[in-house]
Amino acid sequence: MNGAQALIRTLTRGGVEVCFSNPGTSEMHFVAALDAVPQMRGVLCLFEGVATGAADGYGRMAGRPAAVLLHLGPGLANGLANLHNARRARTPLLAVVGDHATYHKRYDAPLESDIDALAGSVSGWVRRSARSADVAADAAEGVAAALTPPGQVATLILPADVSWSDGAEPAAPLPVRAAPGVPGATVRSVSRTLRSGEPCVLLLGGAAARRPGLEAASRVAQGTGARLLCETFPARLERGAGIPAVDRLAYLGEQAEAQLAGLRHLILAGARSPVAFFAYPGRRGDLVPAGCPVTVLADGGQDVQAALESLARRVAAGVSAVLAPGSRPAAEPGPLTAISLASTIAASLPERAIVADEANTSGFALPQALAGAPRHSLLTLTGGSIGQGLPVATGAAIAAPDRPVLSLEADGSALYTIQALWTQAREQLDVTTVLINNAAYAILRLELARTAAGQAGPRAARMLDLSGPTPDFTAISTGLGVPATRVSTAEDLDQALRRAYAEPGPHLIEAMVPPIVPAPGTAW
Repeated sequence: MNGAQALIRTLTRGGVEVCFSNPGTSEMHFVAALDAVPQMRGVLCLFEGVATGAADGYGRMAGRPAAVLLHLGPGLANGLANLHNARRARTPLLAVVGDHATYHKRYDAPLESDIDALAGSVSGWVRRSARSADVAADAAEGVAAALTPPGQVATLILPADVSWSDGAEPAAPLPVRAAPGVPGATVRSVSRTLRSGEPCVLLLGGAAARRPGLEAASRVAQGTGARLLCETFPARLERGAGIPAVDRLAYLGEQAEAQLAGLRHLILAGARSPVAFFAYPGRRGDLVPAGCPVTVLADGGQDVQAALESLARRVAAGVSAVLAPGSRPAAEPGPLTAISLASTIAASLPERAIVADEANTSGFALPQALAGAPRHSLLTLTGGSIGQGLPVATGAAIAAPDRPVLSLEADGSALYTIQALWTQAREQLDVTTVLINNAAYAILRLELARTAAGQAGPRAARMLDLSGPTPDFTAISTGLGVPATRVSTAEDLDQALRRAYAEPGPHLIEAMVPPIVPAPGTAW
């Protein structure tokens, strides 16, 4: 058995059953080994950023890693943005990066690069296999590392001769360390803070954004008067009817400061202490009010759900969680706006949907509109690096083939990883994409004013829009194998959504929505 065959057999024994790939010459023995190990599903992606983003979406929904196969340093570099998002989401993910044969590296061939350094920027674990006899054990360690709570990117660097050489044997899975519990003293201290009578916010993140954590947190809030907030971009947030409704911390720093104004205690449950996404002239970067202490109930690597349940038993015994009632806004007739877009999406959302949200500025009304929709899982832009939405939806659909996937995608972000549509077509995934075309980088128009960069003249304004020509996403989608339609009214969007949900396979709906931030020089 060669190294590649032993590697893949080891991965499948460890529960890694899908490999998203964009391979090259150095990975051909890995590709060939897929026929020898049919338990591994190979999924071809046309760009490395699609492959890494799909592995992220898969890991968020499956709770176990997918593999992603990348070609040398440049291939890894092409996938880094979505590996960054996966790192921020604490997603279990195993990247296998092919390298030159060990004896070929001394020649400094054109594709030679420092793969270890690139991998280290997004990975919690990096290993370079030196011999075919070692590769299976290295792979088993990589899978266990990826699953180490709360989850991380693990990268295995696979030289070509290690892959093709014989003498390898599969390795057994390694035990995975469970998330450590929170000391009772910490729970008791937090309970005293919550009973102080002073304004408290419990900020939720990670596993606290799943149903058990949300219900325990809701009980704590009901029993103590504390307010609940969720981190701005949760990796996976359970929402909808029958789930406690939790507002997310605002993206805009000034809005987040308003949410936290008057706060005397901030308690973190699986979340990080909030900071502004960027520095702005004359504004604080730390969003915690001055003089407000920050207390950690549980960090991301601890068992935050158990900690919240223990806390609820102490401060809210006999108190029930408040669950969101079922409600659907009516689809508003007339030309599409950001408001009617949100209402129409909520009016037709299927049961148990997975919603991958990269709608950016046009999606500001979606959280409120979807609060009472059927229960769904929300996947968001954790690391802030755009181009995540279409790939994450692709991976989520493979992880949960029995659940419909709705991808809400902004036009500017879609152009980073539009190739994901081809993979959706090839794999016949039940993904419905609503691509919101406002022909602008509206978020950059907003940030132009917020950073005090001055008034945009004609040349600067040209850098902030997508017109001249405006991309035709209906034609692009059709060309990549996904049937598409263009809509400009709420009625047409509603009909298109219901039709897409009823038919198997992927669909794209290009929704023409005016930007909420006008072009520079245009009156508001």
